[in-house]
Amino acid sequence: MTDSHRSDPVLDRLKGLHPKVIDLSLDRVHRLLAALGHPERRLPPVVHVAGTNGKGSTVAFLRAILEAAGYRVHVYTSPHLVRFHERIRLAGTLIDDDHLASLLEECETANAGGPITFFEVTTVAAFLAFSRVPADVVLLETGLGGRLDATNVVDTPAVTAITRISYDHRQFLGETLTAIAGEKAGIFKPGVPVVLADQPAAEARDTLHRHAEAVGAPVKGWSVTPQPGGFRFESPARGTIDLPMPGLPGAHQIGNAGLALACLDHLPLAVDAAAIRRGLASVEWPARLQRLTRGPLADALPPDWELWLDGGHNDSAGEVLARQAVDWTQADGPRPLLLIYGMLTSKDPYEFLGPLAPFTHAMRTVVIPGEEASLTAEESAEAARTCGIADTAAADSVTAALASLVASRSGPARVLICGSLYLAGSVLADNG
Repeated sequence: MTDSHRSDPVLDRLKGLHPKVIDLSLDRVHRLLAALGHPERRLPPVVHVAGTNGKGSTVAFLRAILEAAGYRVHVYTSPHLVRFHERIRLAGTLIDDDHLASLLEECETANAGGPITFFEVTTVAAFLAFSRVPADVVLLETGLGGRLDATNVVDTPAVTAITRISYDHRQFLGETLTAIAGEKAGIFKPGVPVVLADQPAAEARDTLHRHAEAVGAPVKGWSVTPQPGGFRFESPARGTIDLPMPGLPGAHQIGNAGLALACLDHLPLAVDAAAIRRGLASVEWPARLQRLTRGPLADALPPDWELWLDGGHNDSAGEVLARQAVDWTQADGPRPLLLIYGMLTSKDPYEFLGPLAPFTHAMRTVVIPGEEASLTAEESAEAARTCGIADTAAADSVTAALASLVASRSGPARVLICGSLYLAGSVLADNG
């Protein structure tokens, strides 16, 4: 084990402190935070973000804009794609391995062998890091839900934000959008401003407003309007500002960018229009409609093919990708869309593939490498056929799937690898 991987054995040990991967509760987190002197009470202003789709993109926009304005930004997101270190960014820089290992060991010692989940103890480690490194703001993304999420221990964030609500993690959050929205609304705090993404589902929208009113958390208005080559953002605090298209592909990213701008209205930090434009242009967020142009997978394609990667895995993600398929066709004409697809057993393949099926010309399915909870390639293929994707076959790997698709047709085509963030992480690791 080299010094660069000193954190790996600690991370492995922490996975064994609780028999369940997920056990929603705040008791264990509060106990460990108390043992460490309550680092969550010594943080810069916090933006707390919950929701189903778009949390990571919203945080990415906030980070890019705030850093473009010259601020030092702490960030906590999950899950990671390739290495755990991606989850914790300290004043603009990913946490280094020795620092991470020391923090994890400190938390492990303070925990004294008590039961605690991996996400809980690593979240506490992030709070510990954020309390010790100076910064101007903390961007805090929930892991799952909100009310009982390990991040929900900050008594008075500067602002709370909810992205679009859709079906996900039903075994933990409930079977209805009302139940799921209620869990997400658990991050609302008395007197703390709330900004909400547009909610297509009335039951989610109504639930969020009802919870905000019950808690005494003021819901702040804002809006975005698509414009030729960009969008218009409006809010009471900022007025009207015309902006270029965000740097992240997909029409849905206008809403995520707008939600980020609405959060800025409620931070004690000045951000001018020039910084907003620079941040929108420079934003990066891997595996969210990310085009892969280098590496062995991209190199294996004919020169007139494109390779894209997306980690979305629920009904809303399927709808977003379907809209993107329409946008691609409108932008550069008909080009066959070919999918390489793998999914966890905890997700619903029919909800994800249903919207995409009418736009998909062929599919190759794979098992997610190293994931015991992955659907088999044949199970995924059967789901795809049920959804109406006739040209579907199982493959042994992403590389084999790509080769099969290339061999199956001539002329320009577009390949989209999708269905799971874990699959996306594996692809990024293998593709360098």
